[in-house]
Amino acid sequence: MSVTAASAPAARPATARLPTWWPLAALIVVAAALRLSTLDLQSFWYDEAYTPVHVLHASLWSTLRSMVHSENSPPLWYVVEWADYRLLGSGELALRLPSALAGIATVPVAWAIGRELAGRPAAIATAALVAVNPLFVWYSQEARAYGLFVLTAALALLCFLRAQREPTPRRMAAFAAAGVLALLTHYFAVFLLVPMILWLLARPATRRPALIPLAALTIAGAALLPLISAQGGHGTQWIGRWPLSQRLEAIPQYYLTGYSSGALGHGVELLVLLLALAGIGLGAWRMLDTAPAGAPRGAPPAAEAAPGEVEPASGERERARLGMVLAIAAFAILAPIVLAVLGADYVAPRNLVGAMIPVTALIGCALVWPGTGRTGVALAAALALAFLVLSVDVDLSPRLQRGNWRAVARALRSGPRARAITTVELGGAPLEYYLPPLGNLPRGSAVTVSEIDETGYAPLRASAGRPPAPGFRLVARLDIDGLIVYRFASRAPKSVSELALRRHVITLARPEVLVPPGLLVSSVR
Repeated sequence: MSVTAASAPAARPATARLPTWWPLAALIVVAAALRLSTLDLQSFWYDEAYTPVHVLHASLWSTLRSMVHSENSPPLWYVVEWADYRLLGSGELALRLPSALAGIATVPVAWAIGRELAGRPAAIATAALVAVNPLFVWYSQEARAYGLFVLTAALALLCFLRAQREPTPRRMAAFAAAGVLALLTHYFAVFLLVPMILWLLARPATRRPALIPLAALTIAGAALLPLISAQGGHGTQWIGRWPLSQRLEAIPQYYLTGYSSGALGHGVELLVLLLALAGIGLGAWRMLDTAPAGAPRGAPPAAEAAPGEVEPASGERERARLGMVLAIAAFAILAPIVLAVLGADYVAPRNLVGAMIPVTALIGCALVWPGTGRTGVALAAALALAFLVLSVDVDLSPRLQRGNWRAVARALRSGPRARAITTVELGGAPLEYYLPPLGNLPRGSAVTVSEIDETGYAPLRASAGRPPAPGFRLVARLDIDGLIVYRFASRAPKSVSELALRRHVITLARPEVLVPPGLLVSSVR
């Protein structure tokens, strides 16, 4: 009885202890809240609106055919979007939901990557950074392939690490399958997969079991070559018009402070960069110590981990694996840059978003490497908090959001049916989406209208605000979160040429002229 009475109090705290997986559950909840609560807050921008307006059709075959002739991405995302469109419709919430779910699912995958590399503390740090990083949150709320690309890139890295540690046929097949999914999502996945494949082939222990799965992965990649040729780089012309030096500068800026954080200034970017560099520097310094955390040099090695668990992240093997991930991240970022210098320029920060997964894993492991102590934990918490504040700031600040074409369409909805709308190329698809059934006015034609609405953004042409044609007068000027609208009206319908309308677009960018169907359109000789 005395033994029972003595042991009973000690048993109570154990039953009240939280499960070991509670940090992961909490981070998944945070990731879901960030992504789902404001999923339809922002308007569609051009690329998002282009998909439902020009790509998605009732039949999957028609959708894939449109994808071949108008897009520049592999087919997996469009298959997912088509199924989502058929089930939930073409609303903003519906079309962005697959990206949000992919972003949420990336958090447990990031947890597993961190645990694979450096144990539970690194799992928490890596998953936390992925959950709140403003770039990952941004693409988790965009109806494009990048959120799914991040998920498949993370899956490929996780399966590679497991196959490299334990080269069984099942693990090799899992890596090959994840690699195929990544290739079917975004072509830049090849820059992540190439160093992984070379690493598996270089080691005798992994070479033989990897041959058949890697052959299947190679065949799947080669099967995409005809599609790449047919697509022919559709929609990538803007890359060449953006100086390479500015794109290279934007890569770390986007990761540290988000896609649209240029309005915040370099001070915020520098603060977040200093937090990251301090954590990386501290972790790198502690990694130079070859002894296990808390043990003197020459002490016997720690006991082996339980089955299914990685060893304590303090030995040579762990450092070697981090070096391997560093090499993967470096290749995935530098190889496209080298190709751009050689003339094949497809470098854009958004195309490198998949490479930010190994980068995040490296930062997470460095922050909580054994020996960094409370300082490392504090830096990890500060960096995660900075990311969280920046992600929330996007929801609160229209200047950090996508262009509000939805509000522009709402302002124009009350106009007469006999009107023409001039806009920049980036406004064409959103206005077609929010003001159906608008369409492009044929080149070399004229249209009879009583109102002309001009939309765009700064920098404006010197002619902005002047009547685009005789007989029209300015009746309103609107500024909608940085998007500018000029409305011109005439007392009687007048014929205006498409060329005159296109030349009068208010923004220094490629113009489009949109009109509703059924207007009186004539050819201009």
